[in-house]
Amino acid sequence: MNIFAEFLPEFMHFNALNGANLILLTGIILLLGAMGGRLFQKLRIPQVVGYIVIGILIGQSGFQLLRADVIASLDPVSQMALSLIGFLIGGELKLNVLKKYGKQFIGILLFEAIVPFFVVGTLVTVISYLLTKDLSTSLAIGLILGAISSATAPAATTDVLRENRTRGPLTTTVLGIVAMDDAVALILYAFASSIASSLLGYTGGSLGTQLLQLAYDVFVSMILGSVIGFFLSRFIRNIMTDEGRILAFSLGAIFLSTGLCTMLNLDNILAAMSVGFFMVNFAPIKTRPTFALVEKFTPPIYVLFFVLVGAKLNIWNVTAYVGIIALIYIACRTIGKSFGSRLGARITKAPETVRKFLPWCLLSQAGVAIGLSIAAGNTYFDTIGPTIILIITATTFVVQLLGPVCVKYAVDGAGECGLDINEEDIMKTCKVSDVTSGGKPICGPDSPAVVTENTKVSDILDSFGHQHNLNYVVRDEAGKTAGIITLDHLKESLLIMDMTDGLMAMDILEPCTASCPPDMLIPDALKLLDTNDTEALPIVDADGKLLGVLERPAIDHYLHTRVVELHKKIASLG
Repeated sequence: MNIFAEFLPEFMHFNALNGANLILLTGIILLLGAMGGRLFQKLRIPQVVGYIVIGILIGQSGFQLLRADVIASLDPVSQMALSLIGFLIGGELKLNVLKKYGKQFIGILLFEAIVPFFVVGTLVTVISYLLTKDLSTSLAIGLILGAISSATAPAATTDVLRENRTRGPLTTTVLGIVAMDDAVALILYAFASSIASSLLGYTGGSLGTQLLQLAYDVFVSMILGSVIGFFLSRFIRNIMTDEGRILAFSLGAIFLSTGLCTMLNLDNILAAMSVGFFMVNFAPIKTRPTFALVEKFTPPIYVLFFVLVGAKLNIWNVTAYVGIIALIYIACRTIGKSFGSRLGARITKAPETVRKFLPWCLLSQAGVAIGLSIAAGNTYFDTIGPTIILIITATTFVVQLLGPVCVKYAVDGAGECGLDINEEDIMKTCKVSDVTSGGKPICGPDSPAVVTENTKVSDILDSFGHQHNLNYVVRDEAGKTAGIITLDHLKESLLIMDMTDGLMAMDILEPCTASCPPDMLIPDALKLLDTNDTEALPIVDADGKLLGVLERPAIDHYLHTRVVELHKKIASLG
């Protein structure tokens, strides 16, 4: 019995949705989910855990702000989120990557999916038989749970990868595995349900019929997604300057594939993945920014999705039998996934980071696992169906909380966090004081770009020959900015070489109209350079003391160097 629901007055329980309720409820879910995600981020726990915990608190296991029928009516949000996830995963499946890692993906995929099927199936059957003394029912439960255990949830895993901007062999392998192992789970489920139906006396379709249905689902979904991807690429290739229209066309195509799959009983994730796969591999290269635009749209949809995932879970219906089998299921699935993925990685000679940390990334389960449990519930509604649903619900509650934390641990350990960035990303956190020129800081007491008013121009010209800076800032007796000497000034001095012996810095300097502090972010410094139509700015501290000079070429070179270093690090990971 849920004791938390009694604490809220009845008018705060949403029993049905109308227009006003839908808007209010969406606002509540987004605000609470975002706050929960931010709180867990501060605790160094992936934000997706915060979303799910908020869902648990306001859903079936908590205060029941969201009742079961309301959650069911919001199911289209889940379909939208899974389609967006499928599209973005499809965008990661580049043909050159598949050619490089294809054998590795398939080898790991087979072992990490099939080993847990046998481990879970065997031990659940044995334990269930010891508890119930019913061999047929125990074997049927073992087969169904074994098949479901092979599925891995892509949503929570990819959310953690995106949150931490990961890149490297582990990230590539994880994305490839979670994109494809659901297909293996569906095949195993077809075998398992065929045998379970015979054991339980059902007259369901034969194994051949189920495999034909599975082939129809997979191939028609892929064809549908590819066709929509083809038309999407044709629509947007001529409007690349209008990001709003590109986003509208892209979302329209993704949701069109989702709606058609729902009508035709196809796999919407696989269809959306095919749209992304076609776009990244066969569409004109100018259409690639589509993925970045769609990714910017996804955060609020993900918040809604994961809050609803938590809201669906009901932990109060778990009996002793269900609790024991659920614990066995979690333990065996974890062992099977770990052993299978390590074995597959070793056989395919995957990089050491993949062998060591991949098992931590395969623990989450949600969409396909819950979907298969519901399918089992509908097929075996009067025998093992309700038990299967309860077991998967209970185990999903656990692994959806622990899975993202384990993924974060894995990508941290593999050293892949923060590698999926470009120059714009680096600029957002880079300060003026971080920029280097020739491997040396551009500001500080020893900066070669700072000269005094009495420094001879000939000395500056000599320095110019072996320094990387193109501009010099002049310091007065008080240590403050007297002016700046630009490259143009130095060129003019070269034209009158005979007179330079008598010239000093104060004779050729130009007054400065602006300066920047060392803690100014690079984007703000670039705006200041543009505003003042200059290539260099003096760097001064809070007291106005001159520290160095910031040059636009130095910024460009520094950012390019950082990106090259990241690429070298990624290459070194394997």
